[in-house]
Amino acid sequence: MKRIFGYIVAVAIVVVVASCSVVNQAIKSGDPQYAYEQALMLYENGKWSQASDLFEACRHIYMGSPREDSLSYYNAHCKFKDRKYDEASMLLDEYRRKFARSPFIENAEGMFALCNFYMAPGPERDQAVTTQAIIAITEFMSRYPESEQIPRFQEMLDDLTDRLEQKSYMNAYTYYKIGRYKSAIVAFKNVMKRYPESKRTEEMMYYATVSAYRLAENSVASKQVDRYLAMLDHYYSFIAEFPESKHSKEMERMAKDARNFLDKNRSTEATL
Repeated sequence: MKRIFGYIVAVAIVVVVASCSVVNQAIKSGDPQYAYEQALMLYENGKWSQASDLFEACRHIYMGSPREDSLSYYNAHCKFKDRKYDEASMLLDEYRRKFARSPFIENAEGMFALCNFYMAPGPERDQAVTTQAIIAITEFMSRYPESEQIPRFQEMLDDLTDRLEQKSYMNAYTYYKIGRYKSAIVAFKNVMKRYPESKRTEEMMYYATVSAYRLAENSVASKQVDRYLAMLDHYYSFIAEFPESKHSKEMERMAKDARNFLDKNRSTEATL
């Protein structure tokens, strides 16, 4: 067993950074039991990187043995504590699939969810990881409803959901800013439908109404009547929902323009 361990360490030494004498000594010993014990000592003393180096060196020796469970968990925990969330999440995902009945499984799945949360970017970037984090946290909360981490995870879930909402809002607003008003209207409607309790509802209804007004204003004559009517639908919905809005005067001005256009159009049709 010592000979096998020595061979594995010789291969692993290329990627293992032995930054302290304990790690060097444990690797040079060629004794996996001693290396494991030293790894545990480093782990208990919060020497996460060095402990992980030794756990990695021991891992193949103990693969398939009862010790593989704890060794894999400790190594993943070291990565997590060392804030190497990408590496930790991969190890933890593998761990929770392989050791579903482990006594460490709840902690492992909690850390897996936390890794995804910490890797989730701000709303200005792609939100694929944010979605993964939501799934991981939701799964944890469903499996361990009595966990003391539930309140903390619920706050994280609210934060992540808000990031997705903000990303959707920013996408819709981008359409508005570049003058793609038809796309903006659809996008704002979709965000409001998906997040009916959004704190941004007033602003989204406002921008949807302005988009409808500008779309009608810039349309060819054959489409203006229908589009001004659609703009008025947006306006009446907005005023009913937010009668005291700071945008009320601007909304009323646009609605007046729309009604004047429609009245003029009816008068023109009547004389034909």
